[in-house]
Order: sequence, then structure tokens, then C-alpha cells
Amino acid sequence: MKNIPFEKVRLGQSDLRVTPICLGTMTFGEQVDEPTSHAVLSRSLERGVDFIDTAEMYSVPTRQETYSVTESIIGRWFAANPGVRQKLTLATKVAGPSRGMPWVREGTGMAAADIVASCNASLKRLQTDVIDLYQSHDDDAATPLEETMGAFADLITEGKVRAIGASNYTAPRLLAALDTSARLGLPRYESLQPLFNLIDRAPYEDALESVCVEHGIGVINFYGLAAGFLTGKYRSEADVTKSARGANTVKKYLNPRGLAVLGALDAVSANI
Repeated sequence: MKNIPFEKVRLGQSDLRVTPICLGTMTFGEQVDEPTSHAVLSRSLERGVDFIDTAEMYSVPTRQETYSVTESIIGRWFAANPGVRQKLTLATKVAGPSRGMPWVREGTGMAAADIVASCNASLKRLQTDVIDLYQSHDDDAATPLEETMGAFADLITEGKVRAIGASNYTAPRLLAALDTSARLGLPRYESLQPLFNLIDRAPYEDALESVCVEHGIGVINFYGLAAGFLTGKYRSEADVTKSARGANTVKKYLNPRGLAVLGALDAVSANI
């Protein structure tokens, strides 16, 4: 099969141009073993998707024994396939303070030292010299935004990071971060990674959407398929027992509204 001719889009106001489909990797190393992960990465690139998103806290569910394993798996794929890294836009994240991981030694918040240590560790695991998009995985209200944005700016100046983004930010805090960058003349968040899919619409549409549109922020939503529910493979209580994510994440969508959304997708797909 030939590559899909994706038209690349600009991410925010950055220099990054990415495919409109991004490959998320949070299951690599936990639910997906390394050989399969490498096969997925290769197939994704073969089919025209050259945007990869990961995080230092992956794989999920996060455990001390597997913390950061996903970045290492991706790094070994880069090492085994010379030239591939240059074909991709690579995004990763520094772990925030709300993740409840007391055993983390690098990346416990958005303080400057945490960000720098986490970035250096991610670069080593990913076996690369630069992270194209470096994101704060969570907001850190205990650390001044001036410090957080300043640390990101230093990494960009040093050539370790090309652009920065945020994840799991509220609209007021995203606006505050943008104001801090503008006021101090620092690089700003060029992307936001919020929860958004055909079922979970309100968290983004109620407040964040207007901020992103007004300020030209790129949006890279997570749970785009509602943890797999929107694929249609979960339609009963019995189905949720068939995967690791079913009982923990998907079960909440098995309600009249969720099933109605599946019905609408069935009707659309039947006419394609």
C-alpha cells in the first residue's frame, strides 16, 4: 500500500509542520511489547504519519518498574533505523507534580531544575540531540510561571528543544502562561494537549477552544478514540473484560449517550 498523502499543518505559530494524525505511544512497554512497538512505529511512518507523541512517564499505567520505558523503546528504534529520526516530528513531555510518583528522581514538577533534568534524561533515552516539541504534562501551580517558561526558553536557546507545548492546562492557566511569555519576551506554548473526542467534548469546547483559536494555539487532543471505545469494539459489559483498558477506562462510556454515538458512527461508516 502506498503512503497516505497527508497535507501537513503548522503547529501553532511554530516552525513545526506536522501530519494531522499523531501516533500516541503510551502503551509501548506495558500493553505492547518492544518488537510490536517497533513494528507499529515503522508501519506508521510507512503509511505517512511522521508525528510521534510520548512522555517521560510512559508507559501507562505508570509503575516504578516501567517508568520511562516508552522513550527508551523509541530511542532503540531510532538507533536500529538510521535516518528515521530526521523524518519525524518528535514530541515528549516532562512529568508534572500531580502524577503521584514519589519514586521519580527526574521530573517531579515544572521547576527549572526538574525541567532541565527531565529534558536531558529524555534526550538520552530517545537517543536524539533535540526534542521537536517539549510539553509540560501537567500544570504546576506551586512553581511561578516565570520560572517554568524561563527554563523552557533556556532549552530552546541551547538547541535541545525546538518548540514547547502544554497538556492538561485549564483555560485561565493557559492564558496566564501566554501572558507570562509575552510580558517577558519568552517562547510561548505553541500547542495544547487536552482531552477531546466525540464523547468528551466539554473539557475543551467550554473554555479552552476560544483561547486556542484566539491565540493561534495548535491542538493535539488525547483520547481521540475515547481509549478505544469509538472503534466500536466495546458494546457490552462483556466486551470491557477483553482488554487492559476496558474495565479501567472504557466502561464509563457504556451508557445511552455513548452507545448513541457509536450508532451514529455505524450509520456514517455504512455509507462510506
